[in-house]
Amino acid sequence: MNQMLKKRGMQEMTESWFLDNFCFPVKDYYLKLGFDFEIESFDISGTEFINNYMDQCSTLKLHYEATDILKFFRKKGIDQSLVSASSQKMLDEILQYHNINDYFLKILGTDNHYANGKEALTKDWINELELNPSEILFIGDTIHDKDIADIIGSDCILIAKGHVSKKRLIKTGARVFNELNEIKNWL
Repeated sequence: MNQMLKKRGMQEMTESWFLDNFCFPVKDYYLKLGFDFEIESFDISGTEFINNYMDQCSTLKLHYEATDILKFFRKKGIDQSLVSASSQKMLDEILQYHNINDYFLKILGTDNHYANGKEALTKDWINELELNPSEILFIGDTIHDKDIADIIGSDCILIAKGHVSKKRLIKTGARVFNELNEIKNWL
């Protein structure tokens, strides 16, 4: 994002600013950054970001505990699904690159790269599984994840190692952990 901001002569952000301001819908985050959609449409800037992101996705690393926690849930016999605001195409590429597809019963991404549609995907998947939402533990790293868990009636854990500051996550009322492996002791 800072490359895009610099290219447009806009003020770059710090990691702290990002964690204190990232939000859904993502279009609102762009507005907070100073994008003016009357000058340049969100379609242009949003697509540019995703293209740059995908060009660099092979350099992305998983959280160092990610594979451990995936293995832990599998060993416990707990089914795992991944529902993301990322596009299905992006998810498929990233998960295949990291070779973690097999941990998930289902991998669900949106049909767009503007981060729209995660709530509907989640509701549809729960209906397909024919599960009671109280049987589902939603694990995420954004306020949006907590909002979706509340809407569907599931418990939620948030990890303060992602898109939102711990301070903001705590305000949601969800359990907030600093590290993925803290889930093991809690569970």
